[in-house]
Amino acid sequence: MTKKFSNHNLRKANKNKNDEFYTQLSEIEKELWNYKEHLKEKTIFCNCDDPEESNFFKYFALNFNHLWLKKLIVTHYETEKPSYKLEIINWLDLNNDWKIDLKDTNKTNLKQNWDFRSQECIEILKEADIIVTNPPFSLFREYVSQLYEYGKKFIIIWNNNAITYKEIFKLIKDNKIWLWYNVNKTMEFRLADDYEKWSRIDETGKKYGNVPSISWFTNLEIQKRHEDLILYKTYSESDYRKFDNYDAINVDKVKDIPMDYSWYMWVPLTFLNNYNPEQFEIIDWLNRYSILDWATKETKWKYLSQVNWKAIYIRVVIKNKKL
Repeated sequence: MTKKFSNHNLRKANKNKNDEFYTQLSEIEKELWNYKEHLKEKTIFCNCDDPEESNFFKYFALNFNHLWLKKLIVTHYETEKPSYKLEIINWLDLNNDWKIDLKDTNKTNLKQNWDFRSQECIEILKEADIIVTNPPFSLFREYVSQLYEYGKKFIIIWNNNAITYKEIFKLIKDNKIWLWYNVNKTMEFRLADDYEKWSRIDETGKKYGNVPSISWFTNLEIQKRHEDLILYKTYSESDYRKFDNYDAINVDKVKDIPMDYSWYMWVPLTFLNNYNPEQFEIIDWLNRYSILDWATKETKWKYLSQVNWKAIYIRVVIKNKKL
């Protein structure tokens, strides 16, 4: 049986700044085909990718004509060698074979040997229409902050732990970032050669790890997120217990959200897989305290996530907007 590469390993990777988790091409294909119309005639920038390893670069380069891309730019940072960028441009047929593909890649060394935060990379970011990549685990907050600072559209992949970050949850609550299509799943990544933990090693000696709770985050509008979650259950006091220190009912499964309850409901994280902002309002994210407000004078020393004196795992607080 294949072992999972636990969230503990991710936290260790974060602490040690070992961020080289390479996304499999099959996973990229499953997600990105949903965005074909968004990508058409756009400049795509992958600013956290090693082209020799990155399947994001491979996917876009191999499908450049099929996706009708305007330009593909990939930048690579390496501590011991000069950073560089690769470009494929829709009018630049370098080998004169009447098509644009991997053979038309133009390589340029960058003057600043630094990552996506360098001024050179920021200037490329300004030019780009959509950013697509697997950003470093240790820099996720800073990475997303930069995307919003420059008003960029994006499709990025990360662990669901990101939702517990105050900065990220506020963006979700304010409908500035959402999770679609492939969400909250265990995904296999190719690991750095010197990584200490792995799930398997292939015939070439490359290491792989199965990481749980992986989702794709985006701010590109898609019709699927405006479809109502179909509700079947009706509310009764005996079936839905209230929290001891918070005016909300506990709902253990998304399918059990009552259709007729108009006040606050505490639902599992998986609710975000079905979140329609026209149907529901996200109020808060609670563990012991509110993520948005942390501890107040009224809630300090109280467990908000507690029913009958028993602590409940982190949940999202929502309200049905249609009642």
